[in-house]
Amino acid sequence: MSELQQEIVPINKDDLFIILNHPNAKFDYPVHYHPEFEINLVMNCTGTRVVGDSEEEFGTSDLVMVGPSLPHAWKSADSTNHVITIQFAEEMLNYPMLSKRIFSPIRQLLQDAAHGLSFEGPEQPSIREQIIALTRMQGFQSVTTFLGILSLMANANRKRLVTNLYEQELGSSVKSRRIHKVCEYIGKNLDKELSLPEVAALVNMSDSAFSHFFKKRTGMSYINYVNNQRIAKACTLLADTTQSASEICYDCGFNNKSNFIRIFRKKKGMTPIEYRKYISQMLIKY
Repeated sequence: MSELQQEIVPINKDDLFIILNHPNAKFDYPVHYHPEFEINLVMNCTGTRVVGDSEEEFGTSDLVMVGPSLPHAWKSADSTNHVITIQFAEEMLNYPMLSKRIFSPIRQLLQDAAHGLSFEGPEQPSIREQIIALTRMQGFQSVTTFLGILSLMANANRKRLVTNLYEQELGSSVKSRRIHKVCEYIGKNLDKELSLPEVAALVNMSDSAFSHFFKKRTGMSYINYVNNQRIAKACTLLADTTQSASEICYDCGFNNKSNFIRIFRKKKGMTPIEYRKYISQMLIKY
């Protein structure tokens, strides 16, 4: 996973799901992953789709669901594309509601999404119509439509995209109590300095040993991981609050605004203010 990028998803604990509607999307994002589930509907173009160790050509209507931390990307040279993305938290799989018998097909769908799922059967047009309709909905109707989409997917013909070998390699790269302890600590202290020696001492390791261990287990350097988490928090604050960029800068642990803007632009391809404007136009939260 060393060459993968972690995508920063603008979802928070109060959101059931979010939708990003891109009528003229650019396929310029590299292969990436994130801890959320994702449903991706790509229309009006053709190209190549990467999900895990699967690489396939896709047609003018491509519908795929990927599970948490499963690398994916779409590539196309066409300029007439339209992409609708639905993202929701990994925790949904543990919602008490999904333990009920009536939801067992949806629970199985979410479990199967760990392998990546492609929907190419006769059910695809009706699922596509519901996803498009969802972008125009508000309130409780959007929730029932979202659950309806999951139900349609759960009962549709679908193709598995990822081999067991890839899943085993991915699983072995993230299983570590020490990594969990470190990541939990980082998440709770993003507004603080979080020096490498401080965090290495947390798991009784030297600085150099911890750096090697962390990169091997997560696929990225310690500093890169911390910056990703800080930018993720900044994205949430930009989307959900009226705080200024300066306030958000320090709330997320950056020591000065220029450094914050530089790292934010590197990660997101735009400044914090540009991101706030962009996300207000593209993002629908439920």
